Amino acid sequence: MGGSMDGRAPRKVIVAGGGIPGLSLALALRQAHGESLDVAVFDPGLDRAALRHRGRAFAVAAGGRRMLTRLGVWDDIAHATEPILDMAISDSRLTDPVRPIFLTFGGHGADDGAEAGEPFAHMAEAEFLVESLLSASRACGVVLEPVGIRHAQARGSGIAVALSDGREAIASLLVAADGSRSRLREAAGIGWVGRSYPQMGIVATIGHERPHGGRAFEHFLPSGPFAILPLVDGGALGHRSSIVWTERTSDVEALIGGSREETLAEIERRFGLNLGRLVLEDGPSAHPLSLGMARSFRGERLALLGDAAHVIHPIAGQGLNLGLADAASLAEEITEALRLGLDPGAKDVLQRYERSRRFDTFAMAAATDGLNRLFSNDVLPVRLVRDLGLGLVDRLPGLKSLFIGEASASRAASPRLMRGEAL
Repeated sequence: MGGSMDGRAPRKVIVAGGGIPGLSLALALRQAHGESLDVAVFDPGLDRAALRHRGRAFAVAAGGRRMLTRLGVWDDIAHATEPILDMAISDSRLTDPVRPIFLTFGGHGADDGAEAGEPFAHMAEAEFLVESLLSASRACGVVLEPVGIRHAQARGSGIAVALSDGREAIASLLVAADGSRSRLREAAGIGWVGRSYPQMGIVATIGHERPHGGRAFEHFLPSGPFAILPLVDGGALGHRSSIVWTERTSDVEALIGGSREETLAEIERRFGLNLGRLVLEDGPSAHPLSLGMARSFRGERLALLGDAAHVIHPIAGQGLNLGLADAASLAEEITEALRLGLDPGAKDVLQRYERSRRFDTFAMAAATDGLNRLFSNDVLPVRLVRDLGLGLVDRLPGLKSLFIGEASASRAASPRLMRGEAL
């Protein structure tokens, strides 16, 4: 795993972190360059990476699906994905007798930002996605090791990476994909700007009697959004959905800390009875919510990826899609440098990566923060204005198409992989 730093830097990329963005980057690079580029992923939890994701599901936008299809992963997980064919948005209180729908989105067709006949998003079960990424990475020669990284130091033409088992690895570029509390980011002295929300995100899988028909719901409640997202059929009652439930931190223990029957009763109050009887199949688990962004997405021979670079509110389900776009953009910049015979860890390469991602990331962070502020309150004048706004958007197809285009990563400026093109 070692190497000389004399002369030309070794053509090796090391990824710290075996999550979905990190594995996607490693797979994309190895597929594009084969044996001419050594790619390694180090993560002390790599042996149980898929297990860590059990019970979780992500909304993968059309751009992310095109990327995963190009990487040869999507067909492998098709059995664990469910297209979102329709989305309905309501704004109400728990005590309201009805929940009027203020805004709907059709989930397919060329006029909604995705390609003709293409859903703008799919719900993908994370465990199967991670398993497929690991299998594909292993098959094409990515080095996968359940070993941590203790520290790293740039030394001229390379970066020396000290592994937790005592070995040293030399690379042209180190990619920090080690989460929102990235030790590599902190060790590089890259600052972090952000704050914690007084909310937690509660995730669970719900079984129900009636089919969901591919429809997703987003119920805006005073304490935060309650999203119902369609999953592949199965489970005890034949049909399943994932919920992402935002609640005030101070209320979480009372809501989900009791018996499963009590927890299910609280979920049912928010879920409603449109889909018949409910059962709690997996979870719930609660996670603190925060907003944050690194002051820079790069250091010396270091690139930040995914949650190590940014964390946003889950209100729009775009966290994973931002991470996939990071991976697609960084893979593109590295590939262009290598094909020109240039150093993939050079400052100008990483600057281009940062420029390609920073504005979109900031815009999405601001949008999700603004939406959460707007909808997580019960002030009557604010409710009237936002409900009027939702109704106006519902009556303006052009504006709806713009929103879907952003969510589906369908713009021409997107990285090649997000457009389904080869690197």
